Amino acid sequence: MTMQDGQSASTAATMIERFERIRPLLTEQSCRFDADRRVSDEAFDALSKAGFFRLLLPAQLGGCGLSPLDFMTVVEHAAAFDGTIGWLVGNGGGMSRAGGYLPLDAAKEVFGKQSAFVASSTAAIGKAVPAEGRYRITGRWTFGSGAPHATTFAPLCEVDDGSGRIVLAFLPREAVNLIDNWHVSGMKGTGSWDFEAHDASLPAEFVCDFQPIPTHAGVVYRLPGISAFVWTVATVPLGIAKGAIDALVSSSSGHRRQGMTVPLAERELAQAEIGRCLARCRAADAYMRSAMSALCATVEGEGSDLVAARIDYRLACSHAAEVAVGVVLRVNDLIGARALAEAQPFERRERDVRAAAKHIAMSAEQFVIGGRYALGGDISGAAF
Repeated sequence: MTMQDGQSASTAATMIERFERIRPLLTEQSCRFDADRRVSDEAFDALSKAGFFRLLLPAQLGGCGLSPLDFMTVVEHAAAFDGTIGWLVGNGGGMSRAGGYLPLDAAKEVFGKQSAFVASSTAAIGKAVPAEGRYRITGRWTFGSGAPHATTFAPLCEVDDGSGRIVLAFLPREAVNLIDNWHVSGMKGTGSWDFEAHDASLPAEFVCDFQPIPTHAGVVYRLPGISAFVWTVATVPLGIAKGAIDALVSSSSGHRRQGMTVPLAERELAQAEIGRCLARCRAADAYMRSAMSALCATVEGEGSDLVAARIDYRLACSHAAEVAVGVVLRVNDLIGARALAEAQPFERRERDVRAAAKHIAMSAEQFVIGGRYALGGDISGAAF
């Protein structure tokens, strides 16, 4: 472990301690998230003040500067508490990596305030028209998680100069229109609204390549663009699954399903299933960490096949999502009808993990790509 890795691990431990300090407030507020279709201002402010939307921001800019693996640890911890919270910590904390490749003055403007939150979208591609040191940005983008509280919006755009160049444009909140259309069954509290811009003028320093040249040291800023985006959300489903197991364990003592005389915790079937769920989660977690470590080593020049590393990494993310869904469903089957009650900590996790696993970052298409690559097929047009 390098000195930088040791500092990152220490910072991650500090962030988990901070999370536990604000857990009572988040618990009190969480009952409102689904009904309001967004996190409360109180919950957002608590997370913001504690630094959870600065997890990958370089330390030189006042961020945590976490490594990819320590970022995963913190996001999973948040997601185990609540899927919505984990999703916003993953997205907001993940997009703070932009401070590692925006010009210094632009990074300071985007992340200068404690409340800074960047909502991004890779679900559509807008248009960026060059105009004398500026760009004119136009488009409509979906799934802007955290939009109600976002201070900056970072959509993908294609530069309108015939080059096919894809960029990220960091638009201030006042440059976009928000569309409150987030009516869904899972991840309801994430406020993942659409947003749009119409010929918004943006200085060139707030536009960077989707695969940017880093301005700060750290492998996280040199990861392939798609891989970096995937990591911000792919860590969430396993956190939700771990939270489901924890909820089952804490509530199983003395709990009997109707018609059963033996408490759930004393039934061998339940014990065996919980053991299997733990094993599946831990194996999927280990695979994700191993694949990300291999990807980082390859990006750092310690490996020779970046394509193979990227494919294996995407396989690990999609596999983890499938495992997480299966684990949450099995937990809810074990708990029985009580898992249907909104007052219990089970049914919402089922809705949330299903919604999270539908994100394109964890698409089952990655299994097709991985299998095709293993069989020597053509993957030249595949997105991974």
